[in-house]
Parts: sequence; structure tokens; C-alpha cells
Amino acid sequence: MLGPLIILSGPSGSGKSTVIRRLLESSPELPLRQSVSATSRRRRPGEREDLDYHFWTREQFEEQRQAGAFLESADVYGNYYGTLKTEVEPHRQQGIGVILDIDTQGAEQIKRLYPEVVRILLRTSTMAAYEDRLRKRETEDEESIQRRLAGAQREIDRAAGYEYTVINDDLDEAVADFRVIIQRLFPRDNDYAR
Repeated sequence: MLGPLIILSGPSGSGKSTVIRRLLESSPELPLRQSVSATSRRRRPGEREDLDYHFWTREQFEEQRQAGAFLESADVYGNYYGTLKTEVEPHRQQGIGVILDIDTQGAEQIKRLYPEVVRILLRTSTMAAYEDRLRKRETEDEESIQRRLAGAQREIDRAAGYEYTVINDDLDEAVADFRVIIQRLFPRDNDYAR
């Protein structure tokens, strides 16, 4: 049986990485993995090659894109990001579900290739809650905060056709809601849906 393909999208800072990590850590019984994206951006402190991203040069990325290695790719603020076929297809063939942490632009590309994909939007209950979260991080100047807020609204607007929305005002509740959705994607004749 083909493993499910799941997209988790949401504004930058909505908690996608944390929700996915917590789900995978708390649900070892689910045959599930997260796809590792390729990027041409520089590695940030603490990021690990082949665990957080596949860090490539622009030339490597362009070469692989021309070779047809990607399911989707985009240029985001001057850096390339993309989902490699090798991160998805072989695992799904083995019945393993694959979660993609990608934006709505990439999700549209994936939906055209895989109509069965399940798309989930992760967001805060209000834009004010998202703005408060950004300000409490104290890592952004005012211009950056306003740019992120505008980007967040665009991301939410583009996700209007998503199958599910998970509100992340409380991390434990968001992980629990995400888990319920994921469990529904696996057959009932096994122990996954406990």
C-alpha cells in the first residue's frame, strides 16, 4: 500500500518544524518520516547537513532541477528550496507516510502531481497572536515583522482550499490535533490508530 503524502504549510514561525518533530517523537508506531528539503541558502548555526536541509550550491541545485530531481522547487528571497523525488517516492512505495514542510506555492505544485495529497495549514487563531509571537522572539526589526505579517496573510489566503487547519495557540493541543489527522490516513486494520 502506498504511504500517504502530507503537506504542512503555514506562516514562517507558526511552529511547523516543532509540531512535526513532536509528532514523530511521540508516535513511533506510525510508519512516518519527514522529507528533508534541498536549499541553496547558507547553513545557519546549529543546522545539520542532510537532517535539517540538503545544503547545495546554486549550481548544484540548478543542475539537479534540470535533471528532473525535484517534485517542486521555488526561489524564495533569492535562495532555492525544493523537494527531492528521492525524499518522497521510495518511502511511499514502502508504505511509509511522508510529511512535507513546504509553503503554499510548493503545495500547489505537489497537488498537481499528487491529487491525493493531504494539505494541512498550521496557524495561530488570529494575526494578532502571530504578531505577538514574532515580537516576543525579539529577533526581527519592525520592517521584518511587517514583511512577515504580510507574508503570513498571503500564506493563509492561499491555503483556502486545504483539507485541514490546525490552530497552534497551544503546542500540545496542536500536536494532538495534527496526530488525529495523520492517524486517519493509515488503515484501520493495524495498530496505528490507537
